[in-house]
Amino acid sequence: MTGKTRRRAAAALALAAAVPLLSACTQEPSAHEAVRDFLVGWQTGDYVLAARRTDGDEKKVRQALEDARVQLDAASFRFELTGIRRAGDEAEADFEAEVDLGENNPLWEYDGRLPLHLVDGRWKVRWSPGVLHPELREGQRFAVKVESESRQPIVDRNNDPLQQPAKMHVASVVPSKLDDAAGLCERLSKVTGFPQDRLLSRIRSASPSDQVPLVTFGRLRFAQLRSELEAIEGLEFSVRELAVAPDAPTQVVGTVTAVTPETEQQLGGPQRAGDTVGRSGLQKAYQEHLTGSTETSVITVDLKTLQPVAELAKWRPGRTASPVRTTLDRSVQAAADGALAAGGPGMMVAVQGSTGQILAVGGTKEYHQEKDPPALAGKFPAGTAFSVMAVEGLLKSEVDLEQKLSCPAERTVGGARFHQTGALTGGTPTVKASFAGGCVTALASLARRVDGAELTAGAAKFGIGAEWTLPLKSFSGSVDPLRTDAATARALAGQNVWVSPLSMALVAGAVSSGTWRPPVLVTEPASQDPADEAEPVKTVPPVDLDDETVDTLRSLMRAGVTSGSARAAAAQGDPVHGITAAASAGGKPLSWFVGWQGDVAVAVLVQSTDSTAGAAVAGRFFQKLGEGA
Repeated sequence: MTGKTRRRAAAALALAAAVPLLSACTQEPSAHEAVRDFLVGWQTGDYVLAARRTDGDEKKVRQALEDARVQLDAASFRFELTGIRRAGDEAEADFEAEVDLGENNPLWEYDGRLPLHLVDGRWKVRWSPGVLHPELREGQRFAVKVESESRQPIVDRNNDPLQQPAKMHVASVVPSKLDDAAGLCERLSKVTGFPQDRLLSRIRSASPSDQVPLVTFGRLRFAQLRSELEAIEGLEFSVRELAVAPDAPTQVVGTVTAVTPETEQQLGGPQRAGDTVGRSGLQKAYQEHLTGSTETSVITVDLKTLQPVAELAKWRPGRTASPVRTTLDRSVQAAADGALAAGGPGMMVAVQGSTGQILAVGGTKEYHQEKDPPALAGKFPAGTAFSVMAVEGLLKSEVDLEQKLSCPAERTVGGARFHQTGALTGGTPTVKASFAGGCVTALASLARRVDGAELTAGAAKFGIGAEWTLPLKSFSGSVDPLRTDAATARALAGQNVWVSPLSMALVAGAVSSGTWRPPVLVTEPASQDPADEAEPVKTVPPVDLDDETVDTLRSLMRAGVTSGSARAAAAQGDPVHGITAAASAGGKPLSWFVGWQGDVAVAVLVQSTDSTAGAAVAGRFFQKLGEGA
């Protein structure tokens, strides 16, 4: 059931309750009967009943009532009689009118009056256009003007727009120029799929001299339909340039298209503010904010000059369209995209360590999905990058980081078998060296010395499994149950710990700042839904990390770049801290880098057999960032 159908049903139900009230609110039953029949007939669409209670030509009255409904594109009329005054053979009734102007439009409320007089002993409504509205005169009609706000931009943290202009093609008509509006709408409906009745009502309710947009097309869709559209007599075309083509990160910013028959039902009405709809990313998540509301006016129009005469009412329901301000930084994004372009398939997320604000989200075409970007929502094994979160558990278990710990090619722990590609050089390494070099077999061997519950609790302090939310789908991570030595060993090797590049970038940010913070992507508006603006925003509190854990991690992750497998991440400027890790998902080898420079923390995940591939991308990123990308 459509919104308009529901409103008509509601109006019919309300009428049943209203009729007894109409029959009881006056002491003049004869005049009351005329008023009651006229208003009930008008409200229910029984224009024959209404016309017979007037002194006018019944055919003309019926047509005038029908025209009022069409000109207002009204879903329903509702009336309440408020009083009747009589003076001899004359009387006057006061009523309150409520006109439902349909989907996405307001209720128009106004006070009306019905003059009555006795005609051959019967009370009749003295007919004139003023019966429909006190300001409507002979030679005039109603019309509804609709003005949409332009779609507002999505901007980065510096208010730079994250989209470029794109051409949209608008098919419109001037009602007064049409010989056959119904025929035009029938042909346009067949070509486009938009409902014929809604297209026609849009034309009939508009001011006759106005340019009335009916359908908006994107460039490709217009090219496909152009010959059929141009064959429809009376249809006119224009080009609007709207800033809707997404800049990087396109997965996050999202795409925008013209309203289609499918989205029309979702949004209501044949068109909507800006004639565009977000199909993915933030454009979809913040559709209501970016398009705002439509300004609607009810006016009277002179039928000879076709010019407006008076404005009877005006609304802008809802909220004014507003930009969406993100935490993204175009320069950081450019550095991320440039760094990824020189490597294999991969993803990268950069955050501000001190705030958790997302600065950049990058991904090559292999990891480029409009829906649920893998860099934010992907579920990947952490590999030995989990060792960052395991350090606190190791320290509580009094593991000596300077202890010698062999890094064999293979090792079995609790029945679980582990394989290390490329043994560490320089004799038997220490625990610290195994951390910096990402030795799977060495780290797994610590399973019998570490409580699995401690590892899970340590991961939680770094936000793994935290219930933070973003306007786009995201994954905070999870740890499988660690009930055996084998499960604990697999966790130390990161084989049963699941993370996204975003969650690992936040881990790096936590070590760099000493506090884990939930991610932030949008700073304005406060809520995706305008209706929730007054509601308090639910947030996940930050978690301060143990000082000893932070100091140890900073030392270990600095060693990862200076002497470990993350050396490729080294760059000019502030010292780079980080570690590499190898993992595998779906039979594809993966290379992690998790680290930071200054206040920019990153997680890089590259599909490669080279365990240092992620560090190489990070090194290029930090270099480009230092050069100003």
